[in-house]
Amino acid sequence: MTHKGADRLAAPRRWGTSMSRALQSIVAGYVKVKDRRALEGLLAHRRGMLAQLQAVTAINASAAVQTVEDEIAIIEAGLEEVKPPTGSLPENDWT
Repeated sequence: MTHKGADRLAAPRRWGTSMSRALQSIVAGYVKVKDRRALEGLLAHRRGMLAQLQAVTAINASAAVQTVEDEIAIIEAGLEEVKPPTGSLPENDWT
């Protein structure tokens, strides 16, 4: 990633899975093309996954929960990158 703020998209804790590395690349691509809606979709999906994992009681899902929380942090950092500057008129329906 060579765009401004790439360090904020780096893994907040550790990379335990190849999916996390893949997600970092996906987020960087969406940031590069300023696709906020795609990032919001990823974030909604990961939040849904997190809720499901946190509801699991039959197994210890703490490692999976931590991985999803790390991925959420990466996506949120990406959303900050595409957020329009304060006081500017957004190109689309930023809310």
